[in-house]
Amino acid sequence: MENPFLKEYKSDIDDQKLVADAQEGDKSALETLILKHQPFIYNIAWKFVRNPSDAEDITQEAIIKIITNLAKFENRSAFRTWAYRIVANHFLLIQRKPIEQVFENFEAMANGLAMTPDQPLTDLEKVQQQQLIREMNYSCMSGMLLCLTRDQRIVYILGEMFNADHTIGSEILEITKDNFRKRLSRARKDLYNFMQNKCGLVNKSNPCRCHKKVTFAVDNKIIDSKNLLFNKEEFSNFKQFIKKDADEMLDIVDDKYAELYGALPYKEDFDKKTFMEDIVNDDHIRNLMKLN
Repeated sequence: MENPFLKEYKSDIDDQKLVADAQEGDKSALETLILKHQPFIYNIAWKFVRNPSDAEDITQEAIIKIITNLAKFENRSAFRTWAYRIVANHFLLIQRKPIEQVFENFEAMANGLAMTPDQPLTDLEKVQQQQLIREMNYSCMSGMLLCLTRDQRIVYILGEMFNADHTIGSEILEITKDNFRKRLSRARKDLYNFMQNKCGLVNKSNPCRCHKKVTFAVDNKIIDSKNLLFNKEEFSNFKQFIKKDADEMLDIVDDKYAELYGALPYKEDFDKKTFMEDIVNDDHIRNLMKLN
């Protein structure tokens, strides 16, 4: 899959053809177009709201908005800009999820971590529970994303995790390039300050360590050892979709932070076929698009 947020995205022509065919009622073209972009929409949603079920819901809602407005698309911009503008606006306007109350800000997260008792593991236990420790790591970093404001969060996901440069990012979010850079700068700085002061992954002098928290997390069902959300073998990671030579890499954050977030999981294994059929076989969608 080609990352649609990169400046040199080569699939604009393919998108234009698929859009034109879909606007003529070609169901297959519509399915191909949506399936092409659905994984990226879902993974933005997953990082934006953390809970996979919530992510599936808002992904489907955003895709329905794209499809129901596709007839109005006039190629005045690239399809990716138009489509992901709908996605971003939808995500920013949805009702706040319960998990966003838990990770309301970095102070709330710091207090939560401080209240979580440490239960150190032996070196052998660290090896035996490596998968759960990694799950704790991903879970904590996902929580840090939620501590950002929604405006910062969507900018960070697009600009840092998918490497959208200031031109693409500002067009999607309908803000100035300077504003995009400033929001990304502030998001990076806020994450930097928290991780530098709290996270043992990047600053060994910090007391917080994933392996010390994992026993409590499992015992209290914060982590489900039989149903990991973030650390599954079939997941890939964001690194494969980004490029190191991003157009506007700011120097606020050390490479270590970008590397950690680049390693967060990218989910490809959700039921794409059923997900799409629920949409394109809906009577309202079929009538609206005059699908063949």
